[in-house]
Amino acid sequence: MRRRSFLQTSGTAATAGSLVATSLLSRSVHAAEDNTIQVALVGCGGRGTGAASNALSVNNGPIRLVAMADVFPDKLSSSYQQISNGFKDKVDVPEDRRYIGFDAYKKAMDQLKPGDIVILATPPAFRWVHFSYAIEKGLNVFMEKPVTIDGPGSRRMLELAKKSVDKNLKVGVGLMCRHCDARKELFDRIAGGEIGDIILMRAYRMAGPTGSAATGPKPEGVSELMYQISRFHAFLWLSGGGFSDFLIHNIDECCWMKEAQLSNPWPVEAKGSGGRHFRGDNIDQNFDTYSVEYTFEDGSKMDLQGRIMPGCHQEFASYAHGTKGLAVISSAGHTPAKCRIYKGQRMTPKDLAWQYPPQEANPYQLEWDHLIAAIRDDKPYNEVERGVKASIVTSMGRMACHTGQVITFDDMLQCEHDFSPGIEQLTLNGPSPLKADENGKYPVPQPGLITDTEY
Repeated sequence: MRRRSFLQTSGTAATAGSLVATSLLSRSVHAAEDNTIQVALVGCGGRGTGAASNALSVNNGPIRLVAMADVFPDKLSSSYQQISNGFKDKVDVPEDRRYIGFDAYKKAMDQLKPGDIVILATPPAFRWVHFSYAIEKGLNVFMEKPVTIDGPGSRRMLELAKKSVDKNLKVGVGLMCRHCDARKELFDRIAGGEIGDIILMRAYRMAGPTGSAATGPKPEGVSELMYQISRFHAFLWLSGGGFSDFLIHNIDECCWMKEAQLSNPWPVEAKGSGGRHFRGDNIDQNFDTYSVEYTFEDGSKMDLQGRIMPGCHQEFASYAHGTKGLAVISSAGHTPAKCRIYKGQRMTPKDLAWQYPPQEANPYQLEWDHLIAAIRDDKPYNEVERGVKASIVTSMGRMACHTGQVITFDDMLQCEHDFSPGIEQLTLNGPSPLKADENGKYPVPQPGLITDTEY
């Protein structure tokens, strides 16, 4: 189930009250005395709309949406209508609190008090800019993944993570599989030795064209910058491309399971390959196929396969092979996970040793239940550092494929290629950091020819 699908089944409950400001001087950064939490949405696409709906579905106290921001008026309007239709009593966003522009995030956050929540669901290139302002305002945050796409952004976000912890801010990251009850029980069973030592993990996201990863030429009458943002999966500077935006979930859930047996669950190096195939007139920067071998510090491996090509075998799943058995981490998407353990290495009914019950709670909702509970109870809750590391591991696999080189975790973290220089100064009528050539084409990775940067 995607967040878009969740909108169709979400209901309404609870009423909103008035907000009493929480002092910045207080170490406790949570909802005010009447327990109302106000929410601002920055980035009104499908993910932002879904995240706001998940937030308003939490039923442990009054909560309401009070401000929205985007660079596209039509997206903001559509998002407002969808959320209002599902949560009429929890939406208080008059036209003068619906902001358009690259500075709209500030205007939306300015409507909140310390301890309220801002949802950051723009393309990830903007994440550090918006997170900086949220910390300055003393706001709790939910941010979509990936949280970084390059070395400079990763280093900035790690520093911001420390600042947010020091201010006792609660921050959730949209790696919702970490909140899945089925995967949590599987983690505990792996930690208990039920599959033995993990020696190999396999992850697959093999599908047809996904999101805007395959993108054709820019139409007339649209600025280059705004076209790129509207098709952000197509451009590395905005999203890390389809690799970072889509494959991070499989990578992260595998690393989580590895944490059951290894204190440092993040791969130390990656080597990979990939290529562009039936491209036609597409101008995006993505490969159609990606294959990465990750190595953990204990020498065990994770094999990752990504493909976005029509007419091919499709698979969306992750597996962990141990010395005593096989674990199914996910079966056919994010939810339901359908976690299972088999004796030996074959997935046959007679070898089934354990499976999670069929009914699974939606992890998209659970991550919000957990975040809001931490805010109301003033318990430590900050997923940024982990989100950054998952993003770095994803980027190192992407860079290994794009350059044809072996890339270590430290290589990626210390890489100086800034995908989006000057992003904090962009304007609606300004130029993009990425320019097309005279034929309307953009630079694409050339493994073995360009080896120190991705394009």
